[in-house]
Amino acid sequence: QVQLVESGGDLVQPGGSLRLSCAASGRIFNIYTMGWYRQAPGKQRELVANITSGGSTNYADSVKGRFTISRDNAKKMVYLQMNSLKPEDTAVYYCTADILTRLTRRIYWGQGTQVTVSS
Repeated sequence: QVQLVESGGDLVQPGGSLRLSCAASGRIFNIYTMGWYRQAPGKQRELVANITSGGSTNYADSVKGRFTISRDNAKKMVYLQMNSLKPEDTAVYYCTADILTRLTRRIYWGQGTQVTVSS
């Protein structure tokens, strides 16, 4: 059973920083692209950033220059360093990963972690 578990969400003041982590576990043969999505109240879920197994990255325009995605393939983890946080970054952040197991290859989602930016 493959699982993605996020951590690191918190309440932070505007201008502050947070680091989200996501760990993949289970009978995993390979992990391809990993990423982070977010969903704010009343809004659609949107891509924040993703990173390929080779390290190529892609960011939403709204977070470019403030957020950095990285991964540790040996540990099966992906991270999101968030700096200069704004109230509009408030959302539930979800980790995703394109994972190959013995039986299938598909996208897995974590349960989400709440990030609140407020003074």
